Amino acid sequence: MLIARRADTRARADFATWKMMAKLNGSSALPPEAQEFLVSYKNLLAQMSEGQATEATIGAIYKAYYAEMGGAGTPPDVRPRPTEPAADNVTAFRRPEPKPKKASFFGSNAASGPQKRPLPVALIFACLAVVYVGIRLYWR
Repeated sequence: MLIARRADTRARADFATWKMMAKLNGSSALPPEAQEFLVSYKNLLAQMSEGQATEATIGAIYKAYYAEMGGAGTPPDVRPRPTEPAADNVTAFRRPEPKPKKASFFGSNAASGPQKRPLPVALIFACLAVVYVGIRLYWR
């Protein structure tokens, strides 16, 4: 089954590439087997719709690749299963739950223990000024 999936994936990718190259007038650069498949695709287009012709050509390429990759016997059917349409793939926005507020700096919470009061910025600045003045006076 692994060989079958690989062959099918490769057949679909190669056919899409060959078809695009043919649209861009680059089919002369394709290998001879690719050109043969494109000619058979054009013949099938005259007989059936584009979707049916595409699937028939991909099926022929798939069978060739399956045999080339070492698959024995008739290649298994690996058509992709029709996917169920997604009814709603949008996730509703939910606000995150609010975080509990921290206790004030002056009070203490019995569960978290006493909290340290942060030093005010002015006190830190004053200490730095005193240290600076002290170093200046010391070096004179």
